Amino acid sequence: GNTCVMKHDRHVPGCAQAIADLVARVAEEHGAPRDILQNAPIGHGLVEVALTDPRIRAVSLTGSDRAGSAVAQIAAREIKPAVMELGGSDPAIVLADADLAHAADVITTMRIINAGQSCIAAKRVIVEESVYDEFVALYAERLAALKMGDPRSADTRVGPIARDDLRQNLHRQVTESVAQGARLHFGGEMPEGAGFFYPVTLLTDVEPGMTACSEETFGPVAVVMSAANADAAVAMANDSAYGLAASVWTGSAERGQEIAREIVAGQVAVNGIVKTDPRLPSGGVKRSGYGRELGPDGIREFVNRQQIWVGPARP
Repeated sequence: GNTCVMKHDRHVPGCAQAIADLVARVAEEHGAPRDILQNAPIGHGLVEVALTDPRIRAVSLTGSDRAGSAVAQIAAREIKPAVMELGGSDPAIVLADADLAHAADVITTMRIINAGQSCIAAKRVIVEESVYDEFVALYAERLAALKMGDPRSADTRVGPIARDDLRQNLHRQVTESVAQGARLHFGGEMPEGAGFFYPVTLLTDVEPGMTACSEETFGPVAVVMSAANADAAVAMANDSAYGLAASVWTGSAERGQEIAREIVAGQVAVNGIVKTDPRLPSGGVKRSGYGRELGPDGIREFVNRQQIWVGPARP
């Protein structure tokens, strides 16, 4: 019988209302209360008021680690359960025995989906050094072919960034990384004209500690790093404040599973795209958050598993 109050980002009020209208319509069709989900188009200033209201019994947030930190503090103070699904700097480990062309195809999709604005997008591609140059050539070819433009056009593959401040921050990350020694293959320049567009950008020779490696890059910026071997690749993958998701690319599924268990992340895909599935738990560790969404684990986050003990009846 859990109900939900939904607060969307203030920049997408239409999406929130569309979801609320859809849930209300389906609820009526199936005999559920119409107000089982309520849309709350409130600003940031009222969030704490809502979270401290006794009628709100738990909170689930999808957002940045900064937003998660603020909301988690309030939830903890109010002793309310919380699920934090936050940012990531997801690694994709490409080993020497992988199908490099297939890996480049799928990693391109993972990096560029929603113009790179996805928490589980592949943000750091870590490639075994013996196949590094070959993979970079394949990856660069695929990235360079992507068309940026009007998202309403069928041939557009990369649309705009959500806000100008996000675009400016992304550009800062690119320019700082280049100044730190990363190699810029293409992109990396702020385009002129209307819209918060940022070109597909490829950075290689990125090393631990560089801005594009240590921060979450939320946009169409591809980062490639070289690792001496599989062990070094795993160490580089785990050398992050985040731990949301990851992928491993190898010719051996068994080896991929062994390596996946060494990666500190909430979910790992072996030779496939990282995605959420309503049947399976999704969530991260470290600064990527805590708790799980989706599947039985997600449901149990917000129900009271009550214990009832009944003694023997007495006459």
